[in-house]
Amino acid sequence: MTKINLAVTGCLGRMGQQIIKSAKSDKNFKLVTVTENRIINKKVAGIKPSLNTEDAFKKADLIIDFTVPKCTFEILKIASKIKKSVVIGTTGFSKKEEILIKKYSKKIPILKAGNMSLGINLLMYLTEIASKSLGNNFLSKIFEIHHKHKKDHPSGTALMLGKGIAVGKNKDFYKLIGKKYLNKKSFPYGKKINFNSLRKGEIIGEHEVTFSSGKEVIKLNHEAFDRALYSQGAFTAAKWLMKKKPGLYSMRDVLNFK
Repeated sequence: MTKINLAVTGCLGRMGQQIIKSAKSDKNFKLVTVTENRIINKKVAGIKPSLNTEDAFKKADLIIDFTVPKCTFEILKIASKIKKSVVIGTTGFSKKEEILIKKYSKKIPILKAGNMSLGINLLMYLTEIASKSLGNNFLSKIFEIHHKHKKDHPSGTALMLGKGIAVGKNKDFYKLIGKKYLNKKSFPYGKKINFNSLRKGEIIGEHEVTFSSGKEVIKLNHEAFDRALYSQGAFTAAKWLMKKKPGLYSMRDVLNFK
C-alpha cells in the first residue's frame, strides 16, 4: 500500500499536535513536513519545522491545515501553484474569504469542514431535517462551549449548524445571523439565529441547537471528549480527497449524506 505523504501546518497548535500524534499510528500516512509561521529550532516528531513555502510542501501529497484564516490563504496560494490537495479545519472565515476558497478549489481538491467529527456532521444533517420539518413556527438558537484558549466565536461548528438551519428553511444563512453573545448564562431566541459562546477550562467542545414554538422545545446536541476524533475525521477526509478532482468538498460528501 502506497502511503500518503502528509504535511501538517501549525505544528505547535493544539490540533497540529494532535494530527501529528495520530499520524504516527496511522499506516496510511507518512509525515514528511511540519510547518509553523515562525522559525522553530527544535524538531517536531523528528522533523525540523519549516515556514510555509513551496520547498516545504513539494514532497507532500496532501496538506492538513488547522491554523488561522491568514495562514490558510498563505497555504492555499502555494498549494494551488504546486497542485497539492488541502484539508482545511481552520475556522473563522468571512463571507468574502469563503468565496476566495471556492476560487482556489477550481485549481486543486479542497475539503473544508468547520468540524471533522462524524457525530457533528450527523448533527448538522439532523439540524437541516428538523429545520425543514418544523418550518417558520419554531424559532432557533445555538449554544456552544469550548476551552478558554479558543479565540474565535461563535465556533466554526456553531456556524455550520446555523447554516444547517438556513438550508432547512431554504434561506441565505448570512441574512439569518442574529446576535452573537459571549459567556452569557442565558440568551434569547430571535427572529434570526442567535448564538452564545462559552469559553472555560479545557472543554474540547459542546454544541446544542434548540428549536422552540413557545409551547414545546426540541434540542439536538453533541459533546466531544477526545480531540483525537477530529484528527481521525481529518484522516478519513484526506484519504477520500486524494482520489478527487479539483473542487470544494465537505465532510458531508465524505460521509455520503444526501
